[in-house]
Amino acid sequence: MDILVKYGRVIDPDSGTDDTLDILISDGKIADIRPQIAGYRGPVIDASRLVVVPGLIDMHVHLREPGFADKETIAAGTRAAARGGFTSVCCMPNTSPVNDSPRVMEDMLAEVRRSAAVNVFPIAAVSRGSRGEELTDMAALLAAGAVGFSDDGNPVANSRLMRRALEAAGALGVPVIDHCEDKSLSKDGVMHEGRCSGALGLKGIPAAAEEIMVARDLILARDTGSPVHIAHLTTRGAAFALRIAKERGVRATAEVTPHHLVLTDAALESLDTNLKMNPPLRSREDVDVLIDALRTGVIDVIASDHAPHTEKDKSRDLAKAPFGVVGLETAVPLVLDRLVHKNAISLLRLAELMSLNPARILGLGTKGRIAAGADADLTLLNVSRDMTVDKTAFQSKGRNTPFDGWKLKGQAVMTIVGGRVVYPFDFVPPAAPETPA
Repeated sequence: MDILVKYGRVIDPDSGTDDTLDILISDGKIADIRPQIAGYRGPVIDASRLVVVPGLIDMHVHLREPGFADKETIAAGTRAAARGGFTSVCCMPNTSPVNDSPRVMEDMLAEVRRSAAVNVFPIAAVSRGSRGEELTDMAALLAAGAVGFSDDGNPVANSRLMRRALEAAGALGVPVIDHCEDKSLSKDGVMHEGRCSGALGLKGIPAAAEEIMVARDLILARDTGSPVHIAHLTTRGAAFALRIAKERGVRATAEVTPHHLVLTDAALESLDTNLKMNPPLRSREDVDVLIDALRTGVIDVIASDHAPHTEKDKSRDLAKAPFGVVGLETAVPLVLDRLVHKNAISLLRLAELMSLNPARILGLGTKGRIAAGADADLTLLNVSRDMTVDKTAFQSKGRNTPFDGWKLKGQAVMTIVGGRVVYPFDFVPPAAPETPA
């Protein structure tokens, strides 16, 4: 149906727009955008006192399906995305079976068509079985629907294979997304190696485990001329290397997660397994550098790395509990409260980091923009609304969050995908105004 989003503060990072505008949606596209659209007689959404941004895109999500439906499903994960304000998510391939063939991709996308509440774009595996031994058929996977390639939690340790992956993906015009970790250094680690790990007597994961692999990937991207995207960057050294590489013209981008921006390794004093993640929470000095890198453009994307686990798994002791934290339903409130309201970044920069840049990096067409002819994917934010994180209200099957009970300011209040309101879930289109006699 047609619908008019009226009186909203529209922020479009592609054009630099920040103005009060009306947006007319027709047939799943933005048909018109201007200060006042007159003569329209269909349903109207009153967006006064709300901020309208291009539909948010989370380019690092674990939907767990197929294979781990006890942790998450496509249906539950995408409902969590809709509630969190995300119109599109990119799902990582560490499923069972691994998303390393067109057959697995087709089966997964069939489930997406049946049950997904938002757009789902698959990230396919770099190597068969994500074992780091043999490249997948990237051309066939791209044709089947992949928008990028990653072995994610299984970093590509073999530098020759990583170089070949960059060459192959680069020839297809898509990035390789790498989880940068030297597992010979991080093995059996529980948290960041530093003062806190020493005080707690826990085996640490050194910053060098990330920085060595980031440096290698940047060198290989330089040599191949292919794009590389660094997943969940967390350290000062990695941010410095990325800045230098960008200054020298290397085709490199990177993401950071909300939890790595608002928490430090000191939080592990509680021994809460919901604070155990990979890469781990780093030092206060690292966090300060990450925020500055967001502000200055060194880091390109904020992504959730939504990683749901069962309560049983997370109830183990810290050494045995799995890494990971859910994030689809907390990302936007955390970024608004801890970054926007503290003037670390602007709303325009938020829309760039969480919508435009992911769309550009992954080649998602007109997504990430608010313009005539673009897909009608929109996120409406109430930046002043006080909210309290309540994990029992999550749509995700995962409850493994360290933010339960946090009081935050700002949240997504409406999510529109292809011109259809997918959140609130009980949304009823308002009646069209009566035509004057």
